[in-house]
Amino acid sequence: MPTEHQPRRRKSLKRLLILFIIILIGLFSGLAFFLWQHFAPNRLHVETDYHELKKPVFYHGDYFRASAIGEKESLKLPLELIQEWIDPSILYEKASDSVIITTQDKVLRFKTAELSALMNEKPINLSFPVEKKDNVIYVPIEPLKQLYPYDIRESEKSGAIIIHKQGDTLKWGKQMNADGAQVRTEATIKAPIVASLALNEQVMILSEEAEWYKVQMESGPIGYVRKADIAQDHEETIPVQDEISAYVPWKPPGGKLNMTWEHVITKNPDTSKIGDMPGLHVISPTWFSLSDGEGRVKNLADAAYVKWAQDRGYQVWPIISNGFEPDRTSQALSTYDRRIEIIKQLLGFAQTYKLQGFNIDFENVYLKDKENLVQFVREMTPFMHAQGLAVSIDVTPKSTNEMWSMFYDRPALAKVVDYMMVMAYDEYWASSPKSGSVSSLAWTEKSVTQLLNVDKIPPNKLVLGVPFYTRQWTEEVKGGKTTVSSKTLTMEAAQKIIKDKKLKPAFSPEAGQNYVEYKEGEKLMRIWLEDETSMKSRIELVNKYDLAGVASWRRGFEQPNIWKVIQDTLEKNN
Repeated sequence: MPTEHQPRRRKSLKRLLILFIIILIGLFSGLAFFLWQHFAPNRLHVETDYHELKKPVFYHGDYFRASAIGEKESLKLPLELIQEWIDPSILYEKASDSVIITTQDKVLRFKTAELSALMNEKPINLSFPVEKKDNVIYVPIEPLKQLYPYDIRESEKSGAIIIHKQGDTLKWGKQMNADGAQVRTEATIKAPIVASLALNEQVMILSEEAEWYKVQMESGPIGYVRKADIAQDHEETIPVQDEISAYVPWKPPGGKLNMTWEHVITKNPDTSKIGDMPGLHVISPTWFSLSDGEGRVKNLADAAYVKWAQDRGYQVWPIISNGFEPDRTSQALSTYDRRIEIIKQLLGFAQTYKLQGFNIDFENVYLKDKENLVQFVREMTPFMHAQGLAVSIDVTPKSTNEMWSMFYDRPALAKVVDYMMVMAYDEYWASSPKSGSVSSLAWTEKSVTQLLNVDKIPPNKLVLGVPFYTRQWTEEVKGGKTTVSSKTLTMEAAQKIIKDKKLKPAFSPEAGQNYVEYKEGEKLMRIWLEDETSMKSRIELVNKYDLAGVASWRRGFEQPNIWKVIQDTLEKNN
């Protein structure tokens, strides 16, 4: 017969069975949750990041923060988009309410809300104007398509705009899953869905990540699709339209440019007294300068001088200077109308005097006018090139001086001009508190390498500016302090002092040039010489770094034999 312990035992077994079932249910529930968590796809649909934009614009898998407006032929893109993605140099000038575009051979000016524009100062008609809406400037795509190497496509389904650059290769894929495929925000099935793909729908494959493709639909949405759902279909290369420019840059015989500046203050030199200058290609007289802030240009040109130069095979590229006047410069560069006034006058002078180029020499400029100087050069160069004129610009070596060095945007300027002359002199300037070389060799080389290595100026555009002058320094001790003064000397004047004082120059390794000193009473007189030795060293730098050539300041300060030194050294490696 049963004992009293049997009911208790049955109850214990029942409890264990229930506990086991609960544990089993828990395990199955956990397993189901785990499997759902890791293998069940997310069914949540979310809006795209750009869903608030009525007409989003895409480029290389990214979208712009502002919408386009219009459609088809009337489509317009935000100016900020063009500046960021297509052309950072395109400019909106508030003073004239104009958009200004400069290319290699064109300058276009579009005034807001006007259907007439100017291309190289000639009127053209637009189908749709530049528009200002809610403080955003919109530019019609009509001129953009003509000026820039970009392909602009508009989705008929969504109105989204996708931009491609000419030469881009697009990889297209096709959705092959009969049940459809989802475009997700991340490369996982747990990510939300931004769009669905129909069977055979094509997408651009932007990249791949493990078992996923990052794609963009023709209607705009960007996201991730499983590789298993996409078959690679074909590649498309956006056709490149070759730019045809009428301007063919002039190249000096022998390859390396040999230029000199002619200093004209009020009267041009008597050319009958100018000796032979073998090897010279270009002469640049200081003829033109800003006379006021409205853009009027002062003219010292001389047709007889041009004929003399060209009869001897020299090209004439006169200087256009700002007169070292920062206020005048700031005003003259401040608007398109003033800048174009300068340019028109120079074009007229070029025709009148049969010039072959210009040399821009703007110095002592406010840092705030840095961008306006670049804009002036961008606007000037296409006009000059259209007439076959070379454009060059003078820059100082790099320094921390705002008004003499920092206002030059050298990389931007170098993209536009034919030549950039680095004025590698005045290391120790006329009023320097310490005496020293006008241009020691180490300092000169550093001036060159900084532009090549830091600013990435192409060596085939960089011209080394060299001095034909030196300085006679006077050091005098007064009240226990040394005072320094200087006087500019031509090469000939320095050699006369050496001869008269019976001095013997010694080579200074620190300066890389010859040096003399002597006493006049208690005064110490010092001269770092510019001569054959220093000139040969400088031209060897041109060859060492394969620079475009040499430019000398200034004609008349040299000894006659210097021209042969320059010519022979330039030609040594050619």
